[in-house]
Amino acid sequence: MSVNGAVVRELGQRADPAHDRIAVDGEPVRVRARWTIVLHKPRGVVSTLEDPQGRPTVAGLLGDNPERLYPVGRLDVNTTGLLVMTNDGALAAGLMHPRLGVPRVYHAKVRGRLDAPALTRLRRGVRLEDGKTAPARVRVLAELPTKSWLELTVREGRNHLIRRMCAAVGHPVEKLSRVRLGPVALRDLPVGTWRELGPREIAALRVAAGVSARGAGGAAPRPRRHGRRPRRPPPTPAPPPRGGPRGEASGRREARPRPRGRRPRSPRP
Repeated sequence: MSVNGAVVRELGQRADPAHDRIAVDGEPVRVRARWTIVLHKPRGVVSTLEDPQGRPTVAGLLGDNPERLYPVGRLDVNTTGLLVMTNDGALAAGLMHPRLGVPRVYHAKVRGRLDAPALTRLRRGVRLEDGKTAPARVRVLAELPTKSWLELTVREGRNHLIRRMCAAVGHPVEKLSRVRLGPVALRDLPVGTWRELGPREIAALRVAAGVSARGAGGAAPRPRRHGRRPRRPPPTPAPPPRGGPRGEASGRREARPRPRGRRPRSPRP
């Protein structure tokens, strides 16, 4: 095996297929290009490539696409909206990493009108059977006589999180759609269709996922730091230089000029 023409003689040497030339027995290794798309998942479709129950899957919405793309996270069968699919494992792992907390934005139609205490509970965190939720951003989009439309932004990936949060405050979800994942938005993409992400969207998504620009061989995701950075102590002043011209801070006293001529004698008494 060789990388960029150099034979690999040590185990553990890393290479990036997107930038390095990798060959085995002189034959170049063909590596699939990284590819990421956004799919508008319809209701009744499961977010997997295969389903034992025979239900429709998101793989069937990709047509004759030769690339094998994997969904980043999942939407339950009754939830619609944005689903990122990619063959970039580092990107998928970073987007779902709990330490990074990539924001997920949902639009939910719930029963009834939410009062101030219910909104406060959603924003501060709701106690569920698997623990209290992290604080969420909640905005009321519209109020109908018996329904309400909410926009909820969460940074967790628990199963059925939005539905359980709203049910816990007494307002079950009737319709739910994800409209944004990190910097990527669903926009006006028709239901059941998909689009390829452009270079700027890919770059922004990789930054949100904590993946370096060189690709899958980049650094691991780092947790976000909160608060201010500690101030650096002021530099220690340097000691005064030795020597130098007279009159400067050289550690010596400045010599006084001596008067020329003889000193006058004092008169005798």
